[in-house]
Amino acid sequence: MKVTAVIVSAGIGQRFMDGKKKQFLPLAGKPVLAHTLDPFERCPLVNAVVLVVGQEDMDFCLKEIVEKYQYKKISRIVPGGKTRQESVKNGVGAVPEDVEMVVIHDGVRPFVTREMIEESVRSAIRFQAVVVATPVKDTIKTVDAGGSIRETLDRNSLWQVQTPQTFRTRIIRDALRKAAEDGFLGTDDASLVERMGINVHVVQGSYANIKITTPEDLLLATFLLQANNPNQGEDE
Repeated sequence: MKVTAVIVSAGIGQRFMDGKKKQFLPLAGKPVLAHTLDPFERCPLVNAVVLVVGQEDMDFCLKEIVEKYQYKKISRIVPGGKTRQESVKNGVGAVPEDVEMVVIHDGVRPFVTREMIEESVRSAIRFQAVVVATPVKDTIKTVDAGGSIRETLDRNSLWQVQTPQTFRTRIIRDALRKAAEDGFLGTDDASLVERMGINVHVVQGSYANIKITTPEDLLLATFLLQANNPNQGEDE
């Protein structure tokens, strides 16, 4: 089975001071995006990688990411869109027609593991559509526009969804096309598939599989990396 990963890394870093692009920030001397790409490069179930970045970053990524760190699986670098969903659509659109499975992952989730990717792919072979997620640990409440609590939700049935999210290629292509036609903007890729009436299966992720969106996340990422690799960065 041919499997292609689409790594979405076209964010513009609005939540960081000075608008710095979080995917290129150094984490133990290496760009966040490079940490993210590493397990996909090592994963034998992934045949190729399509990297989606900002139009203005394509040359930089080729020289400073792909060539510098000698990634062999990156088959194409394509420009992102105005939204993450458009970027995903561009990335999936660059996947060859004979590819049967697409793994979509955020470029700023550097703690994805090879095991996570493999479990996602294997589960998608059986279930067609799979997301990695973790059970919610905190109490979740719905709050109205005035700031008053309306309901306390049963957290036993609540999961915090992450990436990778893995789909049969034809399913995610159809879901992206239908969402574009309807003007629907989802908060993740699975929501596009769900509205097509297709069941999405959940596999256990990791609480360490964080998405770096704020400066505090970068601090946490540095701590996690150093905790897992005490000597990481000593010679950087």
